[in-house]
Amino acid sequence: MPNKFMIRTLFLLPCLAMLSMAAISVKAETKADIAAKNKILLIGNGSEPQNLDPHTTRGVTENHIISALIEGLIAYHPTDQALIEPGVADKWEHNADASEWTFHIRDNAKWSNGDPVKASDFVFAYQRILSPALAADYADMLYVMVGAEDFHKGKTTDFSTVGVKAIDDHTLKITLVGPTPYFLSMLQHYSWFPVHPPTILKFGKIDDRVSLWTRPQNYVGNGPFKLKDWKPNEVITVERNPHYWDASKVKLNGIEFYPIEDQNTEERAFRAGQLHHTNEVPLDKIPAYRRDNPDLIRIDPYFGVYFYRINVTKDVLKDVRVRKALNLALDKDSIVENVTRGGQIPATGYTPKGMNGYETPELIDYDPDKARELLAEAGYPDGKGFPKFDILINTSESHKTIAEAIQEMWKQELGIDVGIRNEEWKVYLDSQTNMRYQITRSGWIGDYMDPITFLSMWTTGNGNNNTGWSNKDYDALIAEANRTGDDAKRKEVLRKAETILLNDPPFATIYWYTRVYLLSPHVVNWNPLLLDNHNYKYIDLK
Repeated sequence: MPNKFMIRTLFLLPCLAMLSMAAISVKAETKADIAAKNKILLIGNGSEPQNLDPHTTRGVTENHIISALIEGLIAYHPTDQALIEPGVADKWEHNADASEWTFHIRDNAKWSNGDPVKASDFVFAYQRILSPALAADYADMLYVMVGAEDFHKGKTTDFSTVGVKAIDDHTLKITLVGPTPYFLSMLQHYSWFPVHPPTILKFGKIDDRVSLWTRPQNYVGNGPFKLKDWKPNEVITVERNPHYWDASKVKLNGIEFYPIEDQNTEERAFRAGQLHHTNEVPLDKIPAYRRDNPDLIRIDPYFGVYFYRINVTKDVLKDVRVRKALNLALDKDSIVENVTRGGQIPATGYTPKGMNGYETPELIDYDPDKARELLAEAGYPDGKGFPKFDILINTSESHKTIAEAIQEMWKQELGIDVGIRNEEWKVYLDSQTNMRYQITRSGWIGDYMDPITFLSMWTTGNGNNNTGWSNKDYDALIAEANRTGDDAKRKEVLRKAETILLNDPPFATIYWYTRVYLLSPHVVNWNPLLLDNHNYKYIDLK
């Protein structure tokens, strides 16, 4: 018979075991859990931003942060990118042919330092981005205004000739070169954002490209958040802006943007509870998430094209037959089915299909026999004598995997050898801008909901062209489209322009995007949006 001690011990052992198991089953709070309680959104943002100046940057990475800090006349709609959400302007009207617009600035619109937002701030901002010395990549976005192109190209130095006027502190008048049916949508882009004139001038001249004004202690914005801290290559932190006109509607207390270039590192951080949102998903992990954790992975429609820019000033790449051969040798179906695996669509044209009724010309398909024929006509039968060149990519496992697949296709179908060179984001952007490449990985996401946002970039001298490609007939058609008020006729003109582009391609198109990312169940109101531009004041955490 057991003694009392033995009975007590035998009774306690299973209890202790149960307590131990219970302790193991209780999951420790993660960083993401704690941040959710404190209403701090943790976002993986891909790369370290080039800068946070809305007039001298051009990337999606930068846009994610700038749109939290600065608001334009029109804001992002929370559920539908095609709808218009009032921003700094609470109302507006236009004349009969929509070539003259008047915007009314809210009485309670303020900068993050408490200064009122004035109509003259927008005039200053537009003069700044159009100043030739600033060399803004997106200056051409404002060419829809009367006189803007002439001022930017130095044909006049009198900014009063440009179609923007501050009638008073709360009234802004914009005169366009012609009817522009997509104008309100265009105003959502950060090239049209205001800047705080006293801050810009405190740290330099109106057209200084490099300035201290974007540092956290100096930054003055007018958006729902203000810049709190920027630790290069670690994190950018924004916090609630108490002076924002709609501050009572803002649900988050702050956002932390993490520049994590390595997708596997980012995915591990998400699994470890360090992030609420990833920028991307490693290609080899997409099938597993779709199968085992469909509640965590999002695959949304996304108006963008993944392509390779071709430097047409370089040796053999000057020959259009070579550029066509490079396109026709790509098995894009195989790339999206076996490599990317995120519901992407093979890009047989440039402008994504379904853009507000625009009929995309589809002229580039997989035809390896025709590709070999063209390469032979160009003097390189079976690739003999073809000089070796590199594909430039920004550091990313996904870009590397896609480049390796394309490298193999060009080797197998055309008999040509290409290398792969990767660079960190800022260096890569500089190499692309200054055309220090032969072929470079590129992507273009629509700036607004109209095909012109994909086609205007290929005009001669455009800041986002960066290929050396130029075609007078193409330029003329884009200019004609900008003067055409009838939307159906305008899109037909654009279709003619894109046909020219596809028959003389300064690129190799690969696929039309989907947006593939991981999202924590903590995040509320993160809706699928075709341009992926989110109005952060509507985002919440539970």
